[in-house]
Amino acid sequence: MKKSLYETDEAILEGIRRDDERALAYLYKLYFPMISHFILSNSGTDDEAKDIYQEGVIVFYEKIKGNTLELSCQIKTYLYSVCRRLWLKRLAEKGRYAVKMEDSESFLPVEEDTQHHEEQERQFGIMGESLEQLGEPCRSLLEDYYIRMQNMQVITEKFGYTNSDTAKNQKYKCLQRLKKLFFATYKPEV
Repeated sequence: MKKSLYETDEAILEGIRRDDERALAYLYKLYFPMISHFILSNSGTDDEAKDIYQEGVIVFYEKIKGNTLELSCQIKTYLYSVCRRLWLKRLAEKGRYAVKMEDSESFLPVEEDTQHHEEQERQFGIMGESLEQLGEPCRSLLEDYYIRMQNMQVITEKFGYTNSDTAKNQKYKCLQRLKKLFFATYKPEV
């Protein structure tokens, strides 16, 4: 079996820096199945998986070419994280995890998957209602942190907390209140 020229992360990075198209092509093939699985498992379609992966690779490529990439993990982990954030952002833009039925039908071939998907949709619906009941500033704080992926320093400044520890403590309290609201309504279907 022929060994790949790009067996290590460093070799892939170096290939991209040298403008070797084979490095980028290899990267596209290497981690797409992982990203595709994640997106298909979270209310996405095959085309959306391809779009998100393309966007993730472009972010990665531009950071390498601009010498702004600070990689403290494997490329696989980095791309997963970028694509996950992009997908969560897209879901939020679609209307808080809502999915159109025709989008989901294309990748739910068996009844068990449909039941699982319907249960997830029910959970997302209850979570949305719980967030609405939560009120401000908790709702905005949790959305900023979990959906908009803002760091604690930004949240500290935005909400006027004295320091990031205070903001973390408030986030924890808000999350506990959200869990209480969610589980007051949600009962798993048996």
